Amino acid sequence: MELIWEGLVKAFYLLMALDPEVLEVTWLTLKVSGTATLVSVLIGVPLGAVLALGRFPGRNFLVSLANFGMGLPPVVVGLWVSIFLWRSGPFGAFNIIYTPLAIIIAQAVIASPIVTSFTLAAIQQINPRIRLQLLALGANRMQMLWSLVKEARLGLLAAVMAGFGGVVSEVGASMMVGGNIKGMTRVLTTATVMEVNKGNFDVAIALSVILLGLAYGVTALLTTLQQWRNQR
Repeated sequence: MELIWEGLVKAFYLLMALDPEVLEVTWLTLKVSGTATLVSVLIGVPLGAVLALGRFPGRNFLVSLANFGMGLPPVVVGLWVSIFLWRSGPFGAFNIIYTPLAIIIAQAVIASPIVTSFTLAAIQQINPRIRLQLLALGANRMQMLWSLVKEARLGLLAAVMAGFGGVVSEVGASMMVGGNIKGMTRVLTTATVMEVNKGNFDVAIALSVILLGLAYGVTALLTTLQQWRNQR
Protein backbone atom coordinates (compact mmCIF):
# COMPACT_ATOMS: atom_id res chain seq x y z
CA MET A 1 0.00 0.00 0.00
CA GLU A 2 2.89 2.35 0.73
CA LEU A 3 4.19 1.91 -2.83
CA ILE A 4 0.77 2.69 -4.27
CA TRP A 5 0.45 5.78 -2.10
CA GLU A 6 3.90 6.96 -3.19
CA GLY A 7 2.88 6.50 -6.81
CA LEU A 8 -0.32 8.51 -6.34
CA VAL A 9 1.59 11.31 -4.62
CA LYS A 10 4.18 11.24 -7.40
CA ALA A 11 1.45 11.48 -10.05
CA PHE A 12 -0.10 14.45 -8.27
CA TYR A 13 3.30 16.13 -8.00
CA LEU A 14 4.17 15.58 -11.66
CA LEU A 15 0.86 17.01 -12.79
CA MET A 16 0.83 19.97 -10.42
CA ALA A 17 4.46 20.81 -11.22
CA LEU A 18 3.65 20.63 -14.95
CA ASP A 19 6.69 18.43 -15.51
CA PRO A 20 7.74 19.12 -19.13
CA GLU A 21 8.71 15.54 -19.91
CA VAL A 22 5.45 14.12 -18.52
CA LEU A 23 3.39 16.70 -20.39
CA GLU A 24 5.29 15.93 -23.60
CA VAL A 25 4.75 12.19 -23.25
CA THR A 26 1.08 12.66 -22.36
CA TRP A 27 0.46 14.98 -25.31
CA LEU A 28 2.22 12.60 -27.71
CA THR A 29 0.13 9.71 -26.38
CA LEU A 30 -3.09 11.62 -26.99
CA LYS A 31 -1.96 12.85 -30.42
CA VAL A 32 -0.77 9.45 -31.65
CA SER A 33 -3.67 7.39 -30.32
CA GLY A 34 -6.22 10.03 -31.34
CA THR A 35 -4.86 10.16 -34.89
CA ALA A 36 -4.74 6.36 -35.12
CA THR A 37 -8.36 6.18 -33.94
CA LEU A 38 -9.40 8.76 -36.54
CA VAL A 39 -7.66 6.76 -39.29
CA SER A 40 -9.35 3.57 -38.09
CA VAL A 41 -12.75 5.31 -38.19
CA LEU A 42 -12.13 6.49 -41.76
CA ILE A 43 -11.29 2.90 -42.70
CA GLY A 44 -13.57 0.91 -40.42
CA VAL A 45 -16.89 2.75 -40.73
CA PRO A 46 -17.17 2.52 -44.55
CA LEU A 47 -15.88 -1.05 -44.52
CA GLY A 48 -18.27 -2.06 -41.74
CA ALA A 49 -21.18 -0.45 -43.59
CA VAL A 50 -20.31 -2.29 -46.81
CA LEU A 51 -20.10 -5.61 -44.96
CA ALA A 52 -23.40 -4.93 -43.17
CA LEU A 53 -25.36 -3.95 -46.28
CA GLY A 54 -23.63 -5.85 -49.06
CA ARG A 55 -24.28 -9.38 -50.23
CA PHE A 56 -21.38 -10.71 -52.30
CA PRO A 57 -19.16 -13.80 -52.53
CA GLY A 58 -16.60 -13.93 -49.74
CA ARG A 59 -18.56 -11.61 -47.44
CA ASN A 60 -18.69 -14.11 -44.58
CA PHE A 61 -14.94 -14.62 -44.86
CA LEU A 62 -14.33 -10.86 -44.62
CA VAL A 63 -16.66 -10.60 -41.64
CA SER A 64 -14.79 -13.41 -39.91
CA LEU A 65 -11.50 -11.63 -40.64
CA ALA A 66 -12.83 -8.41 -39.10
CA ASN A 67 -14.00 -10.27 -36.00
CA PHE A 68 -10.70 -12.13 -35.80
CA GLY A 69 -8.83 -8.83 -36.11
CA MET A 70 -10.44 -7.56 -32.91
CA GLY A 71 -8.11 -9.89 -31.03
CA LEU A 72 -4.90 -9.22 -32.94
CA PRO A 73 -1.93 -9.34 -30.52
CA PRO A 74 -0.25 -5.91 -30.59
CA VAL A 75 3.23 -7.47 -30.60
CA VAL A 76 2.36 -9.38 -33.77
CA VAL A 77 1.11 -6.18 -35.41
CA GLY A 78 4.26 -4.41 -34.26
CA LEU A 79 6.45 -7.14 -35.72
CA TRP A 80 4.83 -7.09 -39.15
CA VAL A 81 4.61 -3.31 -39.36
CA SER A 82 8.30 -3.16 -38.39
CA ILE A 83 9.20 -5.63 -41.13
CA PHE A 84 7.45 -3.45 -43.70
CA LEU A 85 9.00 -0.24 -42.38
CA TRP A 86 12.58 -1.43 -41.81
CA ARG A 87 15.09 0.05 -44.22
CA SER A 88 15.32 -3.33 -45.92
CA GLY A 89 11.52 -3.57 -46.08
CA PRO A 90 9.11 -2.53 -48.85
CA PHE A 91 8.58 0.95 -47.34
CA GLY A 92 12.03 1.43 -45.85
CA ALA A 93 12.87 4.27 -48.25
CA PHE A 94 10.34 6.50 -46.48
CA ASN A 95 12.30 6.33 -43.17
CA ILE A 96 9.12 5.95 -41.13
CA ILE A 97 10.40 3.43 -38.60
CA TYR A 98 10.98 4.81 -35.07
CA THR A 99 8.80 7.86 -35.69
CA PRO A 100 5.35 8.82 -34.33
CA LEU A 101 3.94 8.04 -37.78
CA ALA A 102 5.07 4.42 -37.40
CA ILE A 103 3.18 4.16 -34.11
CA ILE A 104 0.09 5.69 -35.73
CA ILE A 105 0.23 3.10 -38.53
CA ALA A 106 0.59 0.20 -36.10
CA GLN A 107 -2.19 1.45 -33.84
CA ALA A 108 -4.48 2.08 -36.81
CA VAL A 109 -3.97 -1.53 -37.88
CA ILE A 110 -4.98 -2.64 -34.38
CA ALA A 111 -8.02 -0.36 -34.13
CA SER A 112 -9.46 -0.72 -37.67
CA PRO A 113 -10.88 -4.26 -37.20
CA ILE A 114 -12.44 -3.16 -33.89
CA VAL A 115 -14.18 -0.19 -35.50
CA THR A 116 -15.20 -2.32 -38.49
CA SER A 117 -16.81 -5.03 -36.36
CA PHE A 118 -18.62 -2.54 -34.11
CA THR A 119 -19.90 -0.65 -37.16
CA LEU A 120 -21.04 -3.88 -38.77
CA ALA A 121 -22.96 -4.90 -35.66
CA ALA A 122 -24.49 -1.42 -35.20
CA ILE A 123 -25.82 -1.19 -38.76
CA GLN A 124 -27.04 -4.79 -38.81
CA GLN A 125 -29.22 -4.05 -35.78
CA ILE A 126 -31.20 -1.46 -37.74
CA ASN A 127 -34.58 -2.71 -38.89
CA PRO A 128 -34.26 -3.73 -42.59
CA ARG A 129 -37.60 -2.06 -43.29
CA ILE A 130 -36.00 1.34 -42.74
CA ARG A 131 -33.71 0.67 -45.67
CA LEU A 132 -36.65 -0.25 -47.88
CA GLN A 133 -38.57 2.84 -46.79
CA LEU A 134 -35.63 5.09 -47.65
CA LEU A 135 -35.35 3.57 -51.11
CA ALA A 136 -39.11 3.82 -51.61
CA LEU A 137 -38.94 7.53 -50.76
CA GLY A 138 -36.43 8.03 -53.56
CA ALA A 139 -33.16 8.07 -51.64
CA ASN A 140 -30.10 7.04 -53.63
CA ARG A 141 -27.48 4.64 -52.26
CA MET A 142 -25.32 7.33 -50.68
CA GLN A 143 -28.31 9.07 -49.06
CA MET A 144 -29.54 5.75 -47.71
CA LEU A 145 -26.09 4.92 -46.33
CA TRP A 146 -25.79 8.32 -44.64
CA SER A 147 -29.24 7.93 -43.07
CA LEU A 148 -28.33 4.48 -41.74
CA VAL A 149 -25.05 5.79 -40.32
CA LYS A 150 -26.98 8.52 -38.47
CA GLU A 151 -29.44 5.93 -37.23
CA ALA A 152 -26.56 3.82 -35.90
CA ARG A 153 -24.67 6.77 -34.39
CA LEU A 154 -24.79 5.40 -30.83
CA GLY A 155 -23.14 2.19 -31.95
CA LEU A 156 -20.61 4.12 -34.00
CA LEU A 157 -19.60 6.20 -30.99
CA ALA A 158 -19.15 2.93 -29.12
CA ALA A 159 -16.90 1.83 -31.98
CA VAL A 160 -14.79 4.97 -31.59
CA MET A 161 -14.49 4.40 -27.82
CA ALA A 162 -13.52 0.76 -28.32
CA GLY A 163 -10.97 1.67 -30.97
CA PHE A 164 -9.38 4.38 -28.84
CA GLY A 165 -9.34 2.14 -25.78
CA GLY A 166 -7.67 -0.60 -27.78
CA VAL A 167 -4.74 1.56 -28.89
CA VAL A 168 -4.13 4.00 -26.05
CA SER A 169 -3.41 1.10 -23.70
CA GLU A 170 -1.24 -1.05 -25.96
CA VAL A 171 2.53 -1.18 -25.50
CA GLY A 172 3.97 -3.96 -27.66
CA ALA A 173 3.46 -2.40 -31.09
CA SER A 174 4.41 1.09 -29.91
CA MET A 175 7.65 -0.22 -28.43
CA MET A 176 8.58 -2.22 -31.53
CA VAL A 177 7.88 0.37 -34.21
CA GLY A 178 8.59 3.49 -32.15
CA GLY A 179 11.63 2.42 -30.17
CA ASN A 180 10.64 4.40 -27.04
CA ILE A 181 12.94 7.29 -27.99
CA LYS A 182 12.91 10.14 -25.50
CA GLY A 183 11.43 13.31 -26.95
CA MET A 184 10.35 11.54 -30.14
CA THR A 185 8.36 8.32 -29.73
CA ARG A 186 8.04 7.79 -25.98
CA VAL A 187 4.39 7.46 -24.96
CA LEU A 188 2.84 6.76 -21.57
CA THR A 189 2.71 2.97 -21.96
CA THR A 190 6.31 2.59 -23.12
CA ALA A 191 7.50 5.09 -20.51
CA THR A 192 5.76 3.04 -17.81
CA VAL A 193 7.46 -0.16 -18.94
CA MET A 194 10.83 1.61 -18.99
CA GLU A 195 10.39 2.91 -15.43
CA VAL A 196 9.43 -0.58 -14.21
CA ASN A 197 12.56 -2.02 -15.81
CA LYS A 198 14.63 0.67 -14.07
CA GLY A 199 13.02 -0.14 -10.72
CA ASN A 200 11.32 3.26 -10.42
CA PHE A 201 8.00 1.80 -9.37
CA ASP A 202 6.65 5.04 -7.90
CA VAL A 203 7.19 6.83 -11.23
CA ALA A 204 5.69 3.87 -13.10
CA ILE A 205 2.57 3.97 -10.91
CA ALA A 206 2.37 7.73 -11.42
CA LEU A 207 2.51 7.33 -15.21
CA SER A 208 -0.09 4.56 -15.08
CA VAL A 209 -2.42 6.84 -13.10
CA ILE A 210 -1.94 9.60 -15.68
CA LEU A 211 -2.63 7.10 -18.49
CA LEU A 212 -5.81 5.91 -16.78
CA GLY A 213 -6.91 9.51 -16.30
CA LEU A 214 -6.26 10.32 -19.96
CA ALA A 215 -8.13 7.23 -21.20
CA TYR A 216 -11.05 7.90 -18.88
CA GLY A 217 -11.20 11.58 -19.84
CA VAL A 218 -11.52 10.81 -23.56
CA THR A 219 -14.00 7.98 -22.92
CA ALA A 220 -16.09 10.18 -20.61
CA LEU A 221 -16.20 12.90 -23.27
CA LEU A 222 -17.35 10.44 -25.95
CA THR A 223 -19.86 8.88 -23.54
CA THR A 224 -21.33 12.30 -22.76
CA LEU A 225 -21.68 12.96 -26.50
CA GLN A 226 -23.25 9.54 -27.00
CA GLN A 227 -25.83 9.96 -24.24
CA TRP A 228 -26.60 13.54 -25.29
CA ARG A 229 -27.31 12.30 -28.80
CA ASN A 230 -29.49 9.54 -27.36
CA GLN A 231 -31.61 12.02 -25.40
CA ARG A 232 -32.29 14.30 -28.36
